[in-house]
Amino acid sequence: MKHNVMKFFSLVIATLVLVTSFITQPLSAQAAESLELNAESAILVDAETGKILYAKNPDVALPPASMTKMMTEYLVWEAVENGQISWDTTTQISDYAYSISANNSFSGVGLRQQQDYTVEELYEAMAINSDNATSIALAELISGSEGEFVKLMNQKGEEMGLTEFKFVNSTGLDNEDLGDNYPEGTDPNGTNLLSARSSALLAYHLVNRFPDALEISKIPQAEFDGQTINNWNYMLPHEGVNLNQFYYEGVDGLKTGFTTLAGYSFTGTAERDGQRFITVVMKTGSESERFLETAKLLDHGYNKFEQQELFPAGHQLEGEETIPVAKGKEDAVNVSIKEAINVPIKTDEADLYSMEYHIDEDKLNEDGELVAPIEQGEVIGTAELVYDGDTDYGYIFSDSTNQIELVTNEAVDKANWFMLTIGAIGDFFANLFTSSVNWIKGLFS
Repeated sequence: MKHNVMKFFSLVIATLVLVTSFITQPLSAQAAESLELNAESAILVDAETGKILYAKNPDVALPPASMTKMMTEYLVWEAVENGQISWDTTTQISDYAYSISANNSFSGVGLRQQQDYTVEELYEAMAINSDNATSIALAELISGSEGEFVKLMNQKGEEMGLTEFKFVNSTGLDNEDLGDNYPEGTDPNGTNLLSARSSALLAYHLVNRFPDALEISKIPQAEFDGQTINNWNYMLPHEGVNLNQFYYEGVDGLKTGFTTLAGYSFTGTAERDGQRFITVVMKTGSESERFLETAKLLDHGYNKFEQQELFPAGHQLEGEETIPVAKGKEDAVNVSIKEAINVPIKTDEADLYSMEYHIDEDKLNEDGELVAPIEQGEVIGTAELVYDGDTDYGYIFSDSTNQIELVTNEAVDKANWFMLTIGAIGDFFANLFTSSVNWIKGLFS
């Protein structure tokens, strides 16, 4: 009897262990993948390739608040690059910009009228301290009025390929807070809108085209007109301020945002060991939460992904190394990918990637052959990277399919007229023989 009782309890314990391990492992894996982000929407993007590594409601358009200023920053850099203005260009403050600066409801550096400010001074106040009045002053300097600048913002958004966006002012404030000064041509009750995807794409264009913007966005404190201004990005090292609990190694930007309507948002970027990520969290519940959720995204990127060369330049797909050639001195040509395929992948998923060729049909004759002459390095199609895992978030660009050019490895000259004639005669008799054989077979069928 005692033996049976002990056997029963052993069976119960073994069953509990088995059930516990069965339940715990899948739930842990699922929790790790979901990240459990406390944000309305979010996205994690590789800044070099535009590959999306994680996304949560990335295409929902939400008020971005001061993250709007990333577009204002971009257009300032572009105006400087085009020679329209310089960093030393000076301007004075309009009544409208002054009224915003003097309003204690808005973050401000206390601009003065009848005083010259350089573009560099105004830009730093905008990029570091998220100042609203300096954003307006820069918009007016570049376009004459904020209304005209807003047109430029929306035009640039279209050029960048932003998908869910609308700009109604240069600051990210709600238009109703601007009173009668809301930009001409916009809705007096309008607000700026960006999705997490569009915000990340805007950041992608800013940091890749104008990387020096990060030299300013990474400044935790600066001097402006005799006063110290602070950066609202608490993931930077703030000396002497009890904010270092949010410090994250490698963070050097980019833009915070808050309004009552928008909640707390943040477009961040960090670089470690040559690998840069862009993150966006929108509509988090508190000032600290936006940084905590951003840290989760960055941890996910740096702990789970590594940049890897999946296929080197010159790689050939097994079994498809050559393509047949018509009217050439050679009857086939070797093909390979022009550039290496480098993407951030999960460390244990290299075997889940393969390649597919897509030959340009306009380059082929009716028999599926390339027609000589063919140049070395001629682009004859693309090679597409194919992922066979569970979740593929794609790329931040709406038109991206991650395809690399497929090129010929050598030139193939056109055969001379004599060889073409011999070939044509050979083809004629071969076809005649085939037709005769088929005719004879038909007699006995």
